[in-house]
Amino acid sequence: MSDTQAREQLTVYSDYVCPFCYLGRRSLDRYQAERDEPMAIDWRPFDLRAGKRGPDGEIDHTVDDGKDEDYYAQARENVRRLREEYDAEMAQEIATDVDSRPAQAVSFRVKEHEPYETWLAFDEAVFEALWIDGRDIGDAAVLEDCAETAGLDPAVVREALDDDALLERLDDLFETAQRQGITGVPTFAYDGHAARGAVPPEQLRRLVEG
Repeated sequence: MSDTQAREQLTVYSDYVCPFCYLGRRSLDRYQAERDEPMAIDWRPFDLRAGKRGPDGEIDHTVDDGKDEDYYAQARENVRRLREEYDAEMAQEIATDVDSRPAQAVSFRVKEHEPYETWLAFDEAVFEALWIDGRDIGDAAVLEDCAETAGLDPAVVREALDDDALLERLDDLFETAQRQGITGVPTFAYDGHAARGAVPPEQLRRLVEG
């Protein structure tokens, strides 16, 4: 039994480019701090850019995804409110030009082959690179820095990005999440119940503890 399987787990569907996923993790950190025993994160990738990604990985903003200026204005307002509520450091409110698929591919590989604590360190380094430092996590060099921060050989980045089979499996996971009814992120799931959005720590407590 792995160290992740040995402890209680909360499934989290998430995309690194979603500011509410970053803020939701800050809320989860607060809930974790209140627990007697830490809860492992069973991360499940979700691809917010799938419908707007071009053949070379570029983001095509001409694709209509139903998100207009009013949507982004409301999103920024909600980000500012939650940033203050969770005392979260943020270099930007929205990251529409960043593609997280490379970061998710590396994260997926690390999750499969490394101890949970190593994956968690990489995961947190990616969030920090984008939302605190304002760096482009679609850039392999940035991901190599995240890998080094987590104590990994930076070669893991190129290994993941050059692994076509891994990328296909990652895309399958994105589609599986949609078939399971995941329509937005973050989504926190536990024991057949779910909470969507950057919900407060008390709501996460109710989700897990009843």
